[in-house]
Order: sequence, then structure tokens, then C-alpha cells
Amino acid sequence: MIDLPTTPSFSLTGKKALVTGASSGIGLACATALAEAGAQVVLAARRQDKLREAVEAMIARGWKVSALQLDVADVLEVQVSVEKHGPFDILVNSAGLARHSPATETTPEDFDAVMNINLRGAYFLTQSVAKGLLEAGKPGSLINISSQMAHVGGIDRAVYCASKFAVEGFTKAMALEFGPKKIRVNTVCPTFIRTPLTEQTFDNPERVEWIKEKIKLGRTGEVEDIMGAVLYLASDASSLVTGTALLVEGGWTAD
Repeated sequence: MIDLPTTPSFSLTGKKALVTGASSGIGLACATALAEAGAQVVLAARRQDKLREAVEAMIARGWKVSALQLDVADVLEVQVSVEKHGPFDILVNSAGLARHSPATETTPEDFDAVMNINLRGAYFLTQSVAKGLLEAGKPGSLINISSQMAHVGGIDRAVYCASKFAVEGFTKAMALEFGPKKIRVNTVCPTFIRTPLTEQTFDNPERVEWIKEKIKLGRTGEVEDIMGAVLYLASDASSLVTGTALLVEGGWTAD
């Protein structure tokens, strides 16, 4: 009789996850996906009221979740919090900031604000979770929510693109460094996703039409489109995947 292979498990039972930017949008969707798959999830964000609402809704479903007020731009706070509440088997860094303008109008203040969260914050958060895993001698999966704009340019998005290209760079470097210890580091790169933070973009009919023209599947993204990608990278189903970018962008970058 033929010996059939066994499908790898997507279950996260027994795993502990940290999700930042988890009070709404993509972060909340990622936390939901991980909790539904059985992980014990710590939802982290700056907005305590929104966090409380999210945690209450998830506990009502019987999931194992808790809230952590955290500003990823505060590196010392991140290091202390991760050491206190970790080690985490899974990290989903979904905290991010965008301040779009023509490149000639970029101010140092806007540049620093975006880089402090998207790059500096992401770097030291990933570092902190990796340190906890290394000290505990545990494998893990570290996922940074990047962007399709980490692979292409975008009008009025020079600073944002720069921050996300940099995330791709340190993700690959850390994947090489931590790989021998079975710690995987990857990114998920969404296209334009409908969230509270992107309402201004989606309120502009001309911008929406431009987005749909670029997305070969002919529709914009929803947070549900990201959930499966994150679950895959967090689980044993992706045990041979590291140092890569999972693009969820409907063919935008295929040109």
C-alpha cells in the first residue's frame, strides 16, 4: 500500500504569541487568526480602550488572550515588556505608521516618526523576541507586517517605501543569523487593505480606481486576506520558510 504524506499542522495549541498593533485593522485580524488556531495571544497596542474591547470580544469566544499596552517606538519599554511576558513562540509585528507626501516636502519630523515605528521599533521588537527564544533554547516564528511598497516605488511614499524596504533587509539578515537555532523570520506584504487607518485613501474614488487598475485580481484587500498568510507563517506548515516575503497583493508587483 502506498505511504501517503501527512499534511503539516496549522494548529497553534500550546504556542504563545505577541501581536503588536493589535487594537484594530490588520493587527486585530492577525491576533484573531492566531487565537482561533489555539495560540495564547498577547494583544499589544498603544490604545488601551480599543485593546480592552478586542480582548473582551475574543475572551467571549473562549480564546486565550490578554492585553498589553505598548509603544513599539519606546525600545526600552519593548525590551522590558518582552522579557517580562515572554518568551514568545510567535511574533506578529503589525504596528506601523504612514505619513505620505511628495518627496520634496518630506520633513525631518515626519521622516523620524515613520522610521521610529516602522524600522527602529520593528527591528528592536524582533530582536527582543528573538533574544527570549535564544535564551530559552526554543524555536519560533517572527513575522513582520511589511508592504507591497517594500518591493516597488509609490508616488508620495518615499519615506514609507524606505522604511519597508529596510524591514525586508533586516528580516533576511536575521533569518540567516537565527536559522541555525530554528527561529524563522519572514514578512507579509499586503496591498491596500481596508482598515480604519486607510479610510482616507478609500474615500477617494480616483485613488480607489488607480488601486484596482494595479491589482490584477480587480479588487482591494480586506483584513481576512492577511489572516491565512499569517497563520501559515506562524504554524509548522511553513517550517522550511524563512527570510522571505509573502506578498498578498493581488498581482500588483507581477509587472
